[in-house]
This record gives sequence, C-alpha cells and structure tokens, in this order.
Amino acid sequence: MNTTGLRGNWNEQKAMLKQKFAILTDDDLLLGEGKKEELLARLQIKLGKTKEELQKIFAAL
Repeated sequence: MNTTGLRGNWNEQKAMLKQKFAILTDDDLLLGEGKKEELLARLQIKLGKTKEELQKIFAAL
C-alpha cells in the first residue's frame, strides 16, 4: 500500500476504523514509523480482509 492510504490525521482515521470495526483495539492500530506493512498485516488477520480490500477501506476514510 502506498502512503496515500494512510494519509491525514492518523488519530481521526483510527477512530473511524474502530467505529466501523468494533473488533479493533488501540493495540491493533498502533502505527510506528516504517511499520505500515506490519499494521496492514495485523488488520488483514484481524478483519479477514485482503490487502486490496483494506486499501479500499482506507481510501473511503
């Protein structure tokens, strides 16, 4: 995923993701510097979504 999928205010995006997917916790959404791929892998496992589906979700935020 490119950086456009994780742009803007990350705190706002986290809140929106937690609203959309109640199963997510703050720990699931930890975003460290250079750790975007790790975050996406965690979300793929937790939500059962593909990378492409996650890209669409982030694009819609």
